[in-house]
Amino acid sequence: MFEIIQPIPKERAALMNPVVLAFVGDAAYTLLVRTELATTSASKAGELNKRAAEIVSAHGQSGALERVLPLLTEEEEAVYRRGRNAKKATKSKNATVGEYVRSTGFEALLGYLYLTGQTERIGELFAPKEEQ
Repeated sequence: MFEIIQPIPKERAALMNPVVLAFVGDAAYTLLVRTELATTSASKAGELNKRAAEIVSAHGQSGALERVLPLLTEEEEAVYRRGRNAKKATKSKNATVGEYVRSTGFEALLGYLYLTGQTERIGELFAPKEEQ
């Protein structure tokens, strides 16, 4: 039923709705964070889940974005801005409007990189580290 996706062309990914890119990016970032925590911590699942929730929250993603924003290429910045500026159907319950729009841009960028097969770049930019 499920198989590893084949990367899609950048041109196709660039035409996708940025909220859809963010949908994929949210899942990809959650998996990265959970993998990192599971492989670097001896904590129990409940504690890992609590820590993961903090990291993948809009507040946590906004902070991670601030650390990597200076490293982005022009292409990556453009994808981030499309996600940040996209109209969203929902509002965040636990984050400021600024954090929420930045986190959507962050997720859109990660979704774009994931869908286009740029896994090395994802590792360079977004691999979760304790307080990078």
